[in-house]
Amino acid sequence: MTPGFIRAWSRITALLPARNDLAEMRRDPRRDLLAGLTVAIVALPLALGFGVSSGLGAEAGLATAVIAGALAAVFGGSNLQVSGPTGAMTVVLVPIVAAHGPSGVLTVGLMAGVMLVALAAARAGKYMQYVPAPVVEGFTLGIACVIGLQQVPNALGVAKPEGDRVLVVTWRALEEFARHPNWTALALAAAVAALMLAGARLRPTVPFSILAVIAATIVTQAAGLDAATPIGQLPSGLPAPSLSFLDLGALGSLLAPAVAVAALAALESLLSASVADGMTVGQKHDPDRELFGQGLANITAPLFGGVPATGAIARTAVNVRTGAGSRLAALVHAAILAVIVFAAAPLVSRIPLAALAGVLLATAIRMVEVGSIRAMTRATRSDALILVLTAAATLALDLVYAVIIGLVVAGALALRAVAKQARFDQVELDRGDHSTEEHALLAEHIVAYRIDGPLFFAAAHRFLLELTDVADVRVVILRMSRVSTMDATGALVLKDAVQKLNRRGIVVMTSGIRPGQRQVLDSVGALDLLRLEGREYATTPEAIRGARDHLEMAGVLPAGNVRHTLHMPPAQGAES
Repeated sequence: MTPGFIRAWSRITALLPARNDLAEMRRDPRRDLLAGLTVAIVALPLALGFGVSSGLGAEAGLATAVIAGALAAVFGGSNLQVSGPTGAMTVVLVPIVAAHGPSGVLTVGLMAGVMLVALAAARAGKYMQYVPAPVVEGFTLGIACVIGLQQVPNALGVAKPEGDRVLVVTWRALEEFARHPNWTALALAAAVAALMLAGARLRPTVPFSILAVIAATIVTQAAGLDAATPIGQLPSGLPAPSLSFLDLGALGSLLAPAVAVAALAALESLLSASVADGMTVGQKHDPDRELFGQGLANITAPLFGGVPATGAIARTAVNVRTGAGSRLAALVHAAILAVIVFAAAPLVSRIPLAALAGVLLATAIRMVEVGSIRAMTRATRSDALILVLTAAATLALDLVYAVIIGLVVAGALALRAVAKQARFDQVELDRGDHSTEEHALLAEHIVAYRIDGPLFFAAAHRFLLELTDVADVRVVILRMSRVSTMDATGALVLKDAVQKLNRRGIVVMTSGIRPGQRQVLDSVGALDLLRLEGREYATTPEAIRGARDHLEMAGVLPAGNVRHTLHMPPAQGAES
């Protein structure tokens, strides 16, 4: 076998389940069974609600929770992750349903799954950690707002108005409710949400979501409340796998939505897995394997009519808090939901849509971590700006654009902060052993500058303005040993400044150019300019002597009469 084949094979096998996964599942199966049961009870109303919100129906949410939940549990990179339909994904899917219909969503899910597998093979998981915390908090806040607003039509008991913009749809639903109020639906949604929020505060381990939904269903059935619209008939089992939804001619138009879904699935799943690691001791997920597991889950779920899935932070947190120690808990959660699909579909179909709206409203409220948002907004103005912009873009545009905007703004502000670190300070001449007249003569003709920090495109313009604004002197010495980094823009600006000073009859000398900076300066032709007549020196004292010799040759200073040094802190490297 060739070394390349061996490396490729080892990379593939690293993404597959290992023996120690099975060993961990055997350690404490009773605890995992109990955790899986608890998570399934919590996940049932969420799966139904997110399926309805996505536009494909409650059965799509259940199929996703069963198929994607099981596959991600087996092949994913976290022992504690629970996957399924999520609110964040629903936010992305709604406009896709509006534009391309249910078949478009299923096709997008399959395409996104293939992309996630490719990302896993490329070992891209580690790069997700570079998403700034304000961006994560901002889109989480925005998602919570969108999820809450999406539930307004069902909570008010009105038909969902036309449109794919959540703010517009919400406003039209409020107008319809004002014309034909449905107080029964509103009361059910409010009661379910209130019970969940109060119960979570008083008894966090009790699954109040399922209790509230059961109570709402019993009340509506017993009282015969026609105003509380039920979910509708559910199939008693999962459909046979099929590719009939796939439209090869539409793949080009669905590529951009698929990229958005894949990016969201990767980001949310890895974020959820990181949260699970932080809640435990000794657990650490494999980001590439997690992407692989989510990819397989999203490839398979659409075949059974399921929507795209991700790791679910809320369900994963419940899994950890109830004592899960291995993948068995997530598998049990998927198995119990499958039993419900086969055995209890007629009962589930009677759940009022308003009750599910109440569940999702409470979920949206609980997604908002007030303490984290307050801490982020108080950290720096930049963090607060990034958070607010990301949240607003999520609400006004969509999640993918919001993340892009957040990343761009965060990058721009980071560059601005780095550019501010660049300093361009004049170094005063020391009187030393010189007379007052000799020092005054030197100060009139030689000026020295020390450049500290990065000299790149974000700081280069300010550097050019300051350097070319030098007063009428004969020699400028640039001490460059403390330049931390330099790009082509910085090198071009330096070259331009030297040329402008030379045209004014001012000689520019440099000292302490680092090897890494030479390549950049040489690529734009600046190094040849600085080497003109031997004006590049290894150390600052040598540059000072060169400046003095130049002034003596020009007749500005009397030959051999002036000895001088610069007053400066100890230099780095060869410069002294």
